Amino acid sequence: MPMVVGVVAGVAVAAVLVLIGVFKMMWRVAEPNEALIISGSKHRTEGLEEGMGFRIVTGRGTLVLPGVQAVRKLSLDLNETELHVDCVTHQGIPLKVRGVVIFKVGDDFVSIANAARRFLDQQRLMAERVHNVFAGHLRSIVGGLTVEDMIRDREKLTGQTRAACGTEMEKLGLIVDSLQIHEIEDPTGYIQNLAMPHAAAVQRDARIAQAEANRLATEAEQQSFARMAEATRDSEILQAGYQAERDKAAAKARQAGPLAEAGARQEVVVQETRVAELEAHRREQQLQADVRKPADAQAYEKRTLAEAERDARISAAQAKARETELAAAAEATRVKTAAGAEAEATRTRGTAGAAATRATGEAEAAAAQARGLAEAEAVRARGLAEAEAIKARAAALAENQEAVVAQQLAENWPEIVRAGASAFGNVDNMVLLNGAEGMSELFAKALTMGGTGLGLARQLLASMNQEGSPDRNGRTTAGTSSLNGLASPPPAQRVPVDEK
Repeated sequence: MPMVVGVVAGVAVAAVLVLIGVFKMMWRVAEPNEALIISGSKHRTEGLEEGMGFRIVTGRGTLVLPGVQAVRKLSLDLNETELHVDCVTHQGIPLKVRGVVIFKVGDDFVSIANAARRFLDQQRLMAERVHNVFAGHLRSIVGGLTVEDMIRDREKLTGQTRAACGTEMEKLGLIVDSLQIHEIEDPTGYIQNLAMPHAAAVQRDARIAQAEANRLATEAEQQSFARMAEATRDSEILQAGYQAERDKAAAKARQAGPLAEAGARQEVVVQETRVAELEAHRREQQLQADVRKPADAQAYEKRTLAEAERDARISAAQAKARETELAAAAEATRVKTAAGAEAEATRTRGTAGAAATRATGEAEAAAAQARGLAEAEAVRARGLAEAEAIKARAAALAENQEAVVAQQLAENWPEIVRAGASAFGNVDNMVLLNGAEGMSELFAKALTMGGTGLGLARQLLASMNQEGSPDRNGRTTAGTSSLNGLASPPPAQRVPVDEK
């Protein structure tokens, strides 16, 4: 039994090893810089024609059936080819163009498929094929350009070459990463001859610049020599000046003794002159103090008094003129203000008069209406009151005639006294001989006249009672009428009396 287990385990291990070996034989992995081209079965790849007959794998692993499918690798590395092309320009000048083209197989499946069909077994010949393509197009493009165009604008030559080769490179499944034109050789020396005028001009400018530099250098040297001569002259002049100053100093030194003696004598004379001037000044000051100052003081006093009097008169005249001017201005302002106020008052009075007239008319109309109503009501009330009063007085007279007469006289006493005093109304001046007593007697006489009137009224009442008496119903005849007339005497006319 242990032997069987060992055999089974050995078989299992062998089977695992076989499976691993078979898997390794069947599993293929594409490197990042290559593409696996698997043929032997029908496959369909996105972007490719149906029934292409092979499968493309990039950047991953895949299973391949040994003996049924074939696996080959297509490199995706960069390639380059040197361009050495003999060209002829539009001017018929032969040139040799040197450059380099850097290219590779495209990363998309279409480019890989195109490159696989064309270069899978000939990948080492890829650079030669690309060189032939670029050489042909480069000759064609250079034949349409001039040497000057190629020299001045190499980018134009490069761009036209890439554009012309783009379609063919796409068909080959290749893309151009870079195209550079390194050099343009000129076997005939045309380019060199083109440069000669410029070189001559540069040489000429260089010689001119050199000559200008030499001239400037010479001028600088001459100026330097002139400054040196000037400095020498200035030095000699300064030396001569210093020598003259030394000689002058020596002469002064020799004359110092006589000059000092003369100076001393001059100082004595100056001092004596100064003493004389001071003495004269002292006498002048004494004269000023004794004579001129008092005279100036008197003259100043008279001049000051005269100026003060003159200023006073001028000030008085100016004040008077100012007063007159202010009075005239005030009068003018007052007249102007009064005129404005009068105009405003006139306008206001006119407006107020119109409003008052309108209001007066409305008020008078209302008042007339009210007065009419009031008068009618008053007449009615007076009639009723008089009737009641007559009835009451008749009853009172029937009972006590004396009391009724006294009441009527008391009620009308002010009017009676006023009527008695009307005698004094036309008196302008009144002379009282005995002062307050005379005035008292005067008013006593007036009152006495009122009392006399009271007696006459009583007599009249007695006579009227004799003529008519009240009937049983309390009514009177003529006497009642007289009493009514007495009770309602007409109002006396008021005569103003001079208060004197």
